[in-house]
Amino acid sequence: MSIWVTGEVLIDILPTGDVVGGGPANTAKALARLGHEVDFIDGISSDRYGLMARKALARDGVGLAHSLNSDKPTCTATVTLDSHGVASYEFLIDDTATFDFELSWLPDPSTSKPSVLQIGTLATIIEPGASELFNWALQVGEFAPIVFDPNIRPSVLGDREKYSSSVEKWVSISSIVKVSDEDIKWLYPDETMDEVAHRWISQGVSCVVLTRGAHGLIGFTDHGMEEVDGAKITVIDTVGAGDTVGAIIVEGIIEHSVAGLQGHVLNSVLHKAVISAGITCSRAGAQPPYKHELREAMENNAVY
Repeated sequence: MSIWVTGEVLIDILPTGDVVGGGPANTAKALARLGHEVDFIDGISSDRYGLMARKALARDGVGLAHSLNSDKPTCTATVTLDSHGVASYEFLIDDTATFDFELSWLPDPSTSKPSVLQIGTLATIIEPGASELFNWALQVGEFAPIVFDPNIRPSVLGDREKYSSSVEKWVSISSIVKVSDEDIKWLYPDETMDEVAHRWISQGVSCVVLTRGAHGLIGFTDHGMEEVDGAKITVIDTVGAGDTVGAIIVEGIIEHSVAGLQGHVLNSVLHKAVISAGITCSRAGAQPPYKHELREAMENNAVY
């Protein structure tokens, strides 16, 4: 059984040139580089950007058999990096292949039976595809745990109430939620991060992983809280760091099960995620570590 990663692959237009991006695509790439069988699910254009995306994903071993071949254009994101290497994005979204999700072509989970579904970012809010994806995810959830990464983009949907309503809907069907502290602050200005995490757990989420940039990660479960410090690195940029964390969480489910992610096991997974994200941040663009690189870094308890 393969891991299914669903959401957008797009082209990041960086000051240094065009690169394949999109949070879900980055997560799929990270999982494949770690040696996992992963199928990426999205509409991929036949334009030059779509061909570029297919080539890049296939090069890392990401399966594309469940993706849609489309004549619509590829979504692009113009990326701006601040003085600390933190990225912001301006998207061209309308009528692109990237968000052309329909139940008619999405794979049938009853026959393929994925081991995990990881889903998130813009694909879960851009309509009408987001509603199609949600109805499909309900079906997938009968066979596999769902890992949701909202990866908030206020520049695309600035209506906080509408955005939080969408996030809450996806949280309601998810086993694990990975979310950044900045996402929580924007979505829920009247709640603390702890309050939001515990509220989601009381509603049925097994684990909430909170990313805090250089300050590390916190994992919340109904058994308690695990916290790990951030890696000590020289940051080139943060593109793909959170997506790399998401990949390690999915790997943790494969190795330990959803229920097994608690206590010292959760702590060790979070530690591995911090090391992996640190490697990603130490390189330009979303370049998560390969399995051998991560193994060496874990053995040395350090990153490059």
